[in-house]
Amino acid sequence: MSLLIGDDTEKTHTDPQAQIGGDHRIPDQSRAARTRSFDVDAHPVPTGREEEWRFTPIDRLGNVFSDAATDDRAGDAAAEFDVQAGDAVQVSTLAHGQAPRGTVLVPEDRGAVVASANTADALHLRIAPEAELSEPARVNVTGQGAGRRSNAHYVVEAGAHSKALLILDHTGAADHTGNLEVVVGDGADLTVVSLQRWDDEALHLAQHEALVGRDATYKHIAVSIGGSIVRMNSNVRYAGPGGDATLLGVYFSDAGQHLEHRSFVDHNAPRCTSLVTYKGALQGDTARTVWVGDVLIRAEAEGIDTYELNRNLVLTDGARADSVPNLEIETGDIEGAGHASSTGRFDDEQLFYLMSRGISEEQARRLVVRGFFADIIAKIGVPEVVDTLMEAIEEELSLTMGSQPGA
Repeated sequence: MSLLIGDDTEKTHTDPQAQIGGDHRIPDQSRAARTRSFDVDAHPVPTGREEEWRFTPIDRLGNVFSDAATDDRAGDAAAEFDVQAGDAVQVSTLAHGQAPRGTVLVPEDRGAVVASANTADALHLRIAPEAELSEPARVNVTGQGAGRRSNAHYVVEAGAHSKALLILDHTGAADHTGNLEVVVGDGADLTVVSLQRWDDEALHLAQHEALVGRDATYKHIAVSIGGSIVRMNSNVRYAGPGGDATLLGVYFSDAGQHLEHRSFVDHNAPRCTSLVTYKGALQGDTARTVWVGDVLIRAEAEGIDTYELNRNLVLTDGARADSVPNLEIETGDIEGAGHASSTGRFDDEQLFYLMSRGISEEQARRLVVRGFFADIIAKIGVPEVVDTLMEAIEEELSLTMGSQPGA
């Protein structure tokens, strides 16, 4: 018998439109019981009444659910893919049924299954065992037009005891479904960064799935600052004891933008660790963010340690953040398990303290926002990503501060 914990250990409510979660429903079944299948018919188009889709604006996602091939007009595909990798990375493709494709990622929703079914040749990046990449490998995805249907599936293998950084960068616009399947070999150290820098019209559904080997280290970083709707599922399970997984997320939603991040850590092996930390800011009317974090600690996962944290900062009226952490525990023999989430506005005391020392209100607000993101930015530790993120935050803050009274 398992223990389901579906409420928050920490709550901050400062505005009716800045609430955590919603109704805080405890799941009626194990997270592991969710349907996973390569059969498109097993994942019908959602209605919005399903538990896993209840936060998502389904009415704005019609085309992205279509079981359709990538829009290719006279050789002009809906998205262009540019791969940059050094000699230690073997680049090839994998057809359906060609391992390791399909050995880690099994589609768990409509977006993932149509991406899988409609990607005949998955991009395969294989990092040689014991290799240590001096430069990041990159996959640049550029959408070629709003409303154009695009599918993708990537498979990344990090050989035993290798060390590498992969950056997956999304720009332009398209109706895009993309899967990422990751195999982290024993003792390997792999960081994957997914940048969502889409234009305003883009739609993006993604499932990222990783299998972490014995004594391996895996870090997944999601940065969402663009797109009309972005919905990402970032999932992890373990292939042996001693694995360490860190899932980090940073997002900034503005007017009319919906950014949704879901994580699932399946502790299925002993003596593994996981840390999930997502932080976001919201501004503008109808800006919306959603974070749902699920952790399952199976009976065999003795001695594990896990923690998940989500914090949201609401900068203007009309924005809403939903935050739902869940723990499912099947054994009491663990080192630790916890979660926390909070959503709130600017801290008036912090603003007062800074302004009382001669700092303008605009600059004080900027400092508070930078401080809010500081710890997670430090955890990212990738200069290129940090610089991109800080530039985007500064651009968003310029819009916010310019709209403040007296600015």
